[in-house]
Parts: sequence; structure tokens; C-alpha cells
Amino acid sequence: MSDHDFESKLQQGLNALPKESAPERDLWPGIEHALNAGQGSHTSWRKVSGLAASVMLVGLLGWLSLSHWQQSHGEQQLATLMTTQHQQQKNALLATYAEQPALTDNWQQQLAELDEAAGAIRMALEQDPQNMALLKMLQQVHQQQIDLIERVHAPKYQQI
Repeated sequence: MSDHDFESKLQQGLNALPKESAPERDLWPGIEHALNAGQGSHTSWRKVSGLAASVMLVGLLGWLSLSHWQQSHGEQQLATLMTTQHQQQKNALLATYAEQPALTDNWQQQLAELDEAAGAIRMALEQDPQNMALLKMLQQVHQQQIDLIERVHAPKYQQI
């Protein structure tokens, strides 16, 4: 996300905040008491209000940065989740078929080529994480790997 996009999102977020906020109770008696409590209370009131403003600013900036991070990293997390689940499924299949002989000799080379293709798609997703076409391509490559492992190790009676 560019700086201009971030600035416009920030401005939209600020514009969406309510313009006025009414307190839950009447605050004037407490303010009057604090002002009349003595000379030192004026200074402490400034400290408290400054602290409150600082906490609110930090909270607002934290919320805005978190929502920005979630928007920009949500799709990357999806690709990472897809890859993790695929890797677990692939490893389980390879462990299941570890003792069975493969029907072809070059299946591991084909699997490695599909791994390279998936890596290239993941790199492209880092640049454009919201690209649904890339996410679908990644899913298809993962499925091709699973299909390859199953076809290569399928018993002869299951082949057509």
C-alpha cells in the first residue's frame, strides 16, 4: 500500500469518527472541585488531561495501524495457510505411499517442478496479495501435486 493510500485510509478513518462525544455523566462538579482544590491541582489537571490525550492518540494510531496491517496481510496469511495445509497433506500422502513402488521414475522431478511453480506464485503474491487469480493458480498447483502423488502410487487395479 502506498503512502498516498495509507493517508487516504487514515483520513477516511478520522472522518468516520464521531464529531462529538457526550460524557456519561455531568463532569462539571468534578472539574470545579479540581480547580478549587488548590494551586497544585491546576498543574496536575494538565498532566492528567495530557496523559489522557496521549493515551487516546496512541490507541487511535494502534487501531488504525492494526486495521491497515490486517488488510494488507490477510491475503498473505491466506496464501501461507494454503501452503501449510498443502504441505501437511503432501507429507501425509508421501508417508502413506513410502513403501509402495512408484509407477514412473521421474515423478519426483515433476513434483519438484510443481514446487518451483508454487514458489514463483507465492513470490508474485507477496507483490499482489489480493490477486485472486494468483491464489487460484496456487491452489491448482497444489492440487496437481496431490494428484501426481496419488496417480504415481495408485495400485494397478485402480488404473484405467
